[in-house]
Amino acid sequence: MVDVDDALIRALQQDGRRSYSGLARDLGLSRNQVSARVRAMVAQGRIRIVAAADPGLLGERVMAHVAVVGAGPSSAVVEALCARDDVPLVSAVTGGHDLIAEIRTSDLGSLQEALDWLRRFPEVAALDVALYVEVSSGVFITEHSAARGIDEVDVRLIEQLRHDGRASCRHLARTVMLSESAVRGRLERLTSSGVVRIGAVVAHDAESRRTKIGLGITLCGDGEPVVAALRQCPELEFAARTVGRFDLVATLNSAEAATLVSRIEELTALPQVARMETWHHLQTWKEDYALSLSRERALRG
Repeated sequence: MVDVDDALIRALQQDGRRSYSGLARDLGLSRNQVSARVRAMVAQGRIRIVAAADPGLLGERVMAHVAVVGAGPSSAVVEALCARDDVPLVSAVTGGHDLIAEIRTSDLGSLQEALDWLRRFPEVAALDVALYVEVSSGVFITEHSAARGIDEVDVRLIEQLRHDGRASCRHLARTVMLSESAVRGRLERLTSSGVVRIGAVVAHDAESRRTKIGLGITLCGDGEPVVAALRQCPELEFAARTVGRFDLVATLNSAEAATLVSRIEELTALPQVARMETWHHLQTWKEDYALSLSRERALRG
């Protein structure tokens, strides 16, 4: 069932509310088979299907990839990073660094404050930072196609979907006291306009039996062919143009390690790639892009 689960995960990363019937047609399985596999993965904690609001709505206009070189046990640093709302990702990695974190802030000054805070830990020897210039691909990244105005009913819907991205329209309708058809209309507007994205977050720990590889790419020419090649990789979870340590940062995730080795070889062979550094995510301690929109709006007054 590994191949089936992998295909389901990729489909649900693209659209977490895709119907079981639609998934079944794509995979050539019965609806009951698909329903059973998705429910089992959720129940086992292998995936979470959640909604995340657009980073702009959350005030997250500056995003950075931060690699931490440790100077001792990292547990205190991990715990502190995981407790911050502006840190959606914390992962233990191999290679020249011990931890990878993503930091999202409202401006460069706030990013600098977060980095200064991190440097004050005695267990942190050094930081290497790459600032995102353009996010090319990501489960919870969208391109806006409409105005992003939302009301309090939208906020309540998003809050429900943060916890269960596949909550039924009947359940959502009872929660926000609207008709099911009105809820469907609002969901269509929120997702099609890029206000919210609903997708699967894949658990990554010793029990997940998946391989997650980070890529740091230095370019020697036009980066667009490399971005295009990354977007063609079914295993791609994230890709961004950056300034700083690398020109491109990406993440690949698969149940088959050999597949990722082949992908890396293909990317390294591109003439625009001058150098590539890779790291293996050993355990992802936090991956949560579903920041509370109602809390964020309250903090901003």
